[in-house]
Amino acid sequence: MKKYVAYTTLLLLTLIYLNSFFVRQIVAVLGVEIRDFFELSNLQVGLLYGTAFSFIYALAGIPMGRLADRYSRKWMICIGLLIWTIMTFLSGFATSFIFLIVARFFVGISQAMLSPAVYSYLADTFSPEKRATVFSFYASGIFLGVGLSFLIGGNVAMQYDWQTALIAVSIPGLLLFVVAVWFLREPDRKVRTEPKIEENIFAEMKLILQKKTVRYHLIGFSFLACTGYTVLAFAGTIFNDVFQQPELTPLYGWFIMGVGGTVILSGRVADYIGKNNPARRFWLGIFAALAGLPFYAFGLFSGSAQIAFICMGVGVLFSSSYNGVAAALIQYFVTNKQRALAGGIYLFVISIAGFGFGPPVTGWLMDTLFTGQYAASAAVFFVMSICSIGATGSFIMAMKHYNKDALE
Repeated sequence: MKKYVAYTTLLLLTLIYLNSFFVRQIVAVLGVEIRDFFELSNLQVGLLYGTAFSFIYALAGIPMGRLADRYSRKWMICIGLLIWTIMTFLSGFATSFIFLIVARFFVGISQAMLSPAVYSYLADTFSPEKRATVFSFYASGIFLGVGLSFLIGGNVAMQYDWQTALIAVSIPGLLLFVVAVWFLREPDRKVRTEPKIEENIFAEMKLILQKKTVRYHLIGFSFLACTGYTVLAFAGTIFNDVFQQPELTPLYGWFIMGVGGTVILSGRVADYIGKNNPARRFWLGIFAALAGLPFYAFGLFSGSAQIAFICMGVGVLFSSSYNGVAAALIQYFVTNKQRALAGGIYLFVISIAGFGFGPPVTGWLMDTLFTGQYAASAAVFFVMSICSIGATGSFIMAMKHYNKDALE
């Protein structure tokens, strides 16, 4: 019975995570329509999708992690879900760019309440040997949600308008809120002999960040997040501006949903190869950094929209497969009373790099540096190449220090 409840809870939390990315990504899916409606630049679209969300999300993540280590994780999850659902609904009535920016701030704050609490919740519910697999199943919600935002949000926008799409995607959140309040139960916090934890949040952060493996972990996965969010932010722009086939944007959602499968597979592989040498789990990060790059290179500069669509789809299956492994790995270097805080730090760093840096910088490169038909493709691939090199080097260094820093 306990096993049934645990896995049902995992499924529910994954659906909530799916919903968070469903409403988070919808701005990028509707980016061209919003850009044209408000007469925005690509830089402003990047700021709306990325920076307006990421900085408040990142800054809020650490204190939310602190709260989740001390108070009810269930209610943090439920309240956050309700707030971002309401703000997404209200975004459908936006009459100005500033209104959308403010709404994105509130979505960022509320979504910062989710994953730090969930990371702690899952770590106290499942054994360390299953952690990469469980966290990867949870992380699959990212791509199922993003994929659905392309498929559903994109099609609704094409049939009606972007305002209707925003209102429509908010409805499932209300249903999930009711189910979560009824079903979720606060798990017991596992107690074991562990070092004394500082009561000062900055002292705790220093304890976590003084480990070299944690620092290289955060740097490496920040590079990968920068790649991932840049592709998600401008996939619609590439299909529309480079290949003049905007109808491919909703269909790209099928590939994004497929990433959910590669994320789960990546977690299973990480747990398998980590049985004898846990540091080998970082090999999954190196794979994500390098395996998709040739497909992106061929697709982004292809003369055929169909070839570009397929190659970019295969590329994202590989390049985004790391998400569950990344969230699980950092848990091996902290105590149970630091789990949510470590999750908050992880989300803070990858959000600043991924959402906050990748999309606006790429948008700026499109507007100012690169020109011609393939300007968007060149900007995306330039950012992606630098990130792949940086991530690979970081993970190699992380593996060198793993055994010294790991607690589990």
